[in-house]
Amino acid sequence: MPLLLSGKEFRKDLEISGCIAIHIPLEGGSETRLLRRMRAAGYRTELLSARGLGDPEAFLLKLHGIRPPHLGHQNVGRPAAVGEVQQVQPLLSSFLNENKPILLWLVEGQVLSKSELHALCELTQRESRLKIVVEMGGARSLKWQAMRTLLDK
Repeated sequence: MPLLLSGKEFRKDLEISGCIAIHIPLEGGSETRLLRRMRAAGYRTELLSARGLGDPEAFLLKLHGIRPPHLGHQNVGRPAAVGEVQQVQPLLSSFLNENKPILLWLVEGQVLSKSELHALCELTQRESRLKIVVEMGGARSLKWQAMRTLLDK
């Protein structure tokens, strides 16, 4: 278990590739150890679910609008039957104002399409301080690979 004790190889691979697909044992624990190691290395970490992410670039870096869920009958006088658009601040904008590197850890990444995974890889290419780890499912042991190599298969 020297990997979990230091996390140096994981950090080195993450800094080289920018976006990593990771398979974690289902009993858990490995991801929190790696997150702690990355925080100790100076990263600002953010844990987020991939479900409902939508357009990754807009959700993470741009001001975007969302509509509340439809709750049945609405008054006719409202602007739209589905509700008013609410403007939401991008998730990573405040983190990018700091000078620290950012690690975005996405759980349940197996629900993302290939185009969304490609968009995440492109984000790390454009913003060099941003690193992304996507959990792609369970495994018997902790293993990871660059997202580009997973998508090229």
